[in-house]
Amino acid sequence: MSFEQIRSLADRMRDNVGQVIVGKEDVIDLIFIALVTSGHVLLEDVPGTGKTLLAKAAAQSLDCSFKRIQFTPDLLPSDLSGIHYYNQKSSEFEFRAGPLFTNILLADEINRATPRTQSSLLECMEERQISIDGETRQLARPFLVIATQNPIESQGTFPLPEAQLDRFLFKVKMGYPDHSEGLRILRRFQEANPLDVLQPIASSDDIIEAQRTYTQVSVHDDVLHYLLQIVERTRTRDEVMVGVSPRGSQALLRASQVHAILRGREYVTPDDIKAMAGPVLAHRVILRSMMKRDAKDQGASLIDAILSEIPVPAEDQKLTGTQG
Repeated sequence: MSFEQIRSLADRMRDNVGQVIVGKEDVIDLIFIALVTSGHVLLEDVPGTGKTLLAKAAAQSLDCSFKRIQFTPDLLPSDLSGIHYYNQKSSEFEFRAGPLFTNILLADEINRATPRTQSSLLECMEERQISIDGETRQLARPFLVIATQNPIESQGTFPLPEAQLDRFLFKVKMGYPDHSEGLRILRRFQEANPLDVLQPIASSDDIIEAQRTYTQVSVHDDVLHYLLQIVERTRTRDEVMVGVSPRGSQALLRASQVHAILRGREYVTPDDIKAMAGPVLAHRVILRSMMKRDAKDQGASLIDAILSEIPVPAEDQKLTGTQG
């Protein structure tokens, strides 16, 4: 698959999901980037802003298996992974797979489950496998978790631990529609739900081919140094308690490579790094004075401040390839 084909695939997905979701093209692009880079997406906002609808529309745009889990306080880890049960007819124990064995998983209101259940996602999100009763089972490819959560100050929620947040490539806030978008939503859903007739525009093989191709996007050493300076600055500022991990720096690189493809380039520029820094890094930073209500905004503000401090590599440098 060529870079042009990946870009065409992204355009088709944006248009297809756009038949259901109004005015969220940037969020749709982030979901596509996560899909290609084998990442995961956390959608956070108040109820009713279209988080679940967006996740369903994205999943329905792909000819892949899809499952949805409604997270609740009484949900158990085995409800996600599956169980071994005794089959009386065969007189043997058999494995009944849980909803994690799918291509696209919608984890709805993930922060309403207890930390014990949340932690059951750690292995499958990072290693694409699940260990059950001492046996390791591989997950299907591609595997994408689209999780939704209500703001952490809502009643009946359990904040996601840092290790869980670090496994999400992006954390995205949906936001309210403006007046014109709200009017389009009312008209679009006035007679029927467009999700009911949405057709897939790509197969799982298409996504797997894109996953093999995007890594060929070249990155100059100066751009890599620029990326690392941003990440390292999150670890040294006085107001930061926990900075971005090496996993976060790798995530920023991968996201920037796909972002470059969507912008019609075969190489990463500092603008790609800057465009992806907020969605990739903001939720990975923990500030000493961070209040729950403003946690996301504080992290985003910090990343914006760091981006304004770090010198951008000069444009006249050759940033179109790796430096040997």
